[in-house]
Amino acid sequence: MNLRGRNKVSPEFNMSSMTDIVFLLLIFFMLTSTMVTTNALDLVLPKAKGKTDSNKNIAVSIDKDLQFYIDKEKISETDLEPKLLSIFGSDKTKAIILRAEEGVPIEKAVSVLDIANRNQIKVVLAVRPK
Repeated sequence: MNLRGRNKVSPEFNMSSMTDIVFLLLIFFMLTSTMVTTNALDLVLPKAKGKTDSNKNIAVSIDKDLQFYIDKEKISETDLEPKLLSIFGSDKTKAIILRAEEGVPIEKAVSVLDIANRNQIKVVLAVRPK
C-alpha cells in the first residue's frame, strides 16, 4: 500500500519578501535622516579627537567676524551673560557648548568660559573630529 502524502514541503526559501522589507527600511532611514537638522551655525571648528553630545545643551557660537550667537540667534557680547542666565535659570543639568570658529582670538572664548565659571555652568568646547 502506498501511503505517502501528495503535498511535499519545498526546502527552498524565497528571499523576495525579505529584500522588499530591506529596501523599504533603507528608503525610510534615508528620508528621515535628511529631516534631522542640528540647531547650529555653519562654522569651521578646530580639529580634535572626541565627540560632542548636544541633547539638552545651549550652543554659544563665535564666528570669524567675532559675532556671538546663542543657538542661531545673534546677540551682542555684553548681552550674552544676562541672556544665558535667563535661559538656564536654576537648571544646572544643562551645559554650554562653545563653538568658536578657527582663527577666533582666545580672549573671546575665555570670556564665555568666564561667564560660565562665575555662574557654575558646565562648558564643552565643540571641535571637528579628526
